[in-house]
Amino acid sequence: MKIEKAILAVITLNESKISGGAPIFICDDQKELESVAANLEAITDGIAHALGEELFIIVKH
Repeated sequence: MKIEKAILAVITLNESKISGGAPIFICDDQKELESVAANLEAITDGIAHALGEELFIIVKH
């Protein structure tokens, strides 16, 4: 099965603003947020997009 055009993960510092069907990763600080986003980007072969200082999404185009 090949996944195309989907949000694969959400990474955030602010749990209260997030809900939905994609896997959600809650981080403690900015350094962890960026590290988790970079690792998930590589693992999933997706692209990390910063939607704000506290929020990244990993998408597959």
